Amino acid sequence: MSEAQAATGPDLTAGIPLSDITEGGTIAGRVSDEAVLLSRIDGELYAVSGTCTHYGGHLPDGLADGRTVRCPLHHACFDLKTGAALRAPALDPLDRWQVDVDSDKAYVSYKLKARPESGEDTGADARRIVIIGGGAAGLACANELRRLGFSGSIIMLSADSDPPCDRPNLSKDYLAGTAPEEWLPLRPADWYSDNNIELRLSTPVTRIDPEARTVHCASGENIHFDKLLIATGSEPNRLMTPGFDGEKVFTLRSIADARAIAAQATPGSRAVVIGASFIAMEAAAALRARGAEVDVVAVEHVPFDRVFGIALGEYITGIHQRNGVRFHLGCVASGYDGRTVTIANGEQIEADFVVVGIGVQPRTDLARSAGAEVDNGILVDAFLETSVPGIYAAGDIASYPDAATGERVRIEHWVVAERQGQVAAANMVGARRPYQSVPFFWTQQFGTSIRYVGRGAGWDKVLVDGDVEGGSFTIRYFRDDVHCASASVGRDKDNLEDELTLENCINASAGRV
Repeated sequence: MSEAQAATGPDLTAGIPLSDITEGGTIAGRVSDEAVLLSRIDGELYAVSGTCTHYGGHLPDGLADGRTVRCPLHHACFDLKTGAALRAPALDPLDRWQVDVDSDKAYVSYKLKARPESGEDTGADARRIVIIGGGAAGLACANELRRLGFSGSIIMLSADSDPPCDRPNLSKDYLAGTAPEEWLPLRPADWYSDNNIELRLSTPVTRIDPEARTVHCASGENIHFDKLLIATGSEPNRLMTPGFDGEKVFTLRSIADARAIAAQATPGSRAVVIGASFIAMEAAAALRARGAEVDVVAVEHVPFDRVFGIALGEYITGIHQRNGVRFHLGCVASGYDGRTVTIANGEQIEADFVVVGIGVQPRTDLARSAGAEVDNGILVDAFLETSVPGIYAAGDIASYPDAATGERVRIEHWVVAERQGQVAAANMVGARRPYQSVPFFWTQQFGTSIRYVGRGAGWDKVLVDGDVEGGSFTIRYFRDDVHCASASVGRDKDNLEDELTLENCINASAGRV
C-alpha cells in the first residue's frame, strides 16, 4: 500500500554550500537513510522530513512552492518551516531537523523534539461539540478541533461497528488482499482516549432537535450539543430488480461490506459487478487480484466517459480487459436467481455473487429533522454551516458554493470530505474560514493510478498532453475555454502543478494574490 522510496540526493550531514540554497528554494537530500527537505524561507534555513505522514509518499517527487510541499500521491500539503500538516489526507506533521551553519555551509544533523500538536485553547463559546458520522469528515473534524486547541467535549456518534477507517482502501488494496486490516483505521484505538474524544460506535442517531440542542439516539439517549457537525456520508444505491436483494448481493461502503465480499472471492469464483463507477471498477480489479472471474455489466457504453472523456475511459477499459475482466456495456441487468445474472437482452452470466456499484445517495434525513434546507444534499454556506445556526455539514452530504464558479456543488471525494471536516472544525471555534479547496481524488486499478484535480462537470473541450497508449499523459478539461480540471497518469507532478494553478485562480478572484 505504501509507495515510499529510498532516500536519495546529497548527504546533508556533510554540508550544503549556502550558495546552493536560494531564497524560497528547497533541496532534497538525506540524513542516513531518511529523506529530508532543506529550505530557505525569509532568509532562514529549515529542514523537515521528506516522507509524507499519510502513506509514505516521497515528497522530493512532489511540489515545493517556496513555503509548502505537496505529496505526489494524495496531495497532502505541509509547511516547510514547521512541518505542520496543512491539508488532508495527512493528519500528522513532518519531523523537523536541526540545521546549523558553519562558514559557508549548512548542515542537517538530528531530529528536533516534536512540538505539541494542540494549539492554545481557542476560547470558543462551544464547550460540547457533537459529530454525527464516523467517516472521513467526522474524524478530520475531531482531529482538527484538538489541533486548534479546542479543550471542550467532543463526542463522535457512528452507526458503524468499526472505527473511522481509510475507506478508499476498501475497494483497492484491502479488497485485493494486499493490505492487512490493521492498516485501515485512521487512528489507533488509544488515540481517542488520549485526545479526550468520546467515540461511540454502533450508535445510530434518529433525530436532531435544534431548539433543545440535542440529538436523539436509537438507544433512547439524548445528547446535548453547543455545535454540531452532520457527516453521515452517503448510502449506496441498490437495484430494485428481482433477485438483487438476496444474501449473495453486496454493496461496498464499510469494512463489514469489504469483509463479506472478500469471503466470497475465492480463486475461481465467479463475480458479476453491476455498474462502472469508481467503486465498481476498483472492486473488479481487486476481485481479479483474488483470483475471481469477473464480468462487469453497465449501462455505459464507455466507462467514465462523462467524467474523463472517451479516450481515458477506453484506456481504463483496456487495462481491465488485458487483466481478464469481461465487459457487457450498454446493458441492464434484469434479474438474478442466486446462480445466474440475466441481462435485458437475454444473455445470462454465471455468478456466485454480485457486487453492485451504481452510485450513492446522500443521507439527509437527520438534516431534515433539524429543519435544515435540503436539495440534493444539505445546503451549506461557504463556511459549511447549514441554514440552522450552529449546525454544520461536511462530506458527501454537503452542497456548497464552489469557490471557482459560484455554482452549488456536492462532491463525493474522500479527500474533499476530510478537508471539509477540517474547515468545519475551524469555523465551529470561530475562525470564519471559507471552504475553497480544489477537489482532488485518485483511483488505482491494476497498478495504474489516475490522479484528478478540479471539477470538470460540463466540460466542452479536452487537451491531451503526452502518450495515452504509453501510459504517461495529462488530460486537461475546459469549460468555455477556462481550464477547470486535469486527470493524469504517470505524471504526478503535472497534477500537482495544475492543482496549484487552479488554486491561484481562486485566490486571485478572491483578491488574495
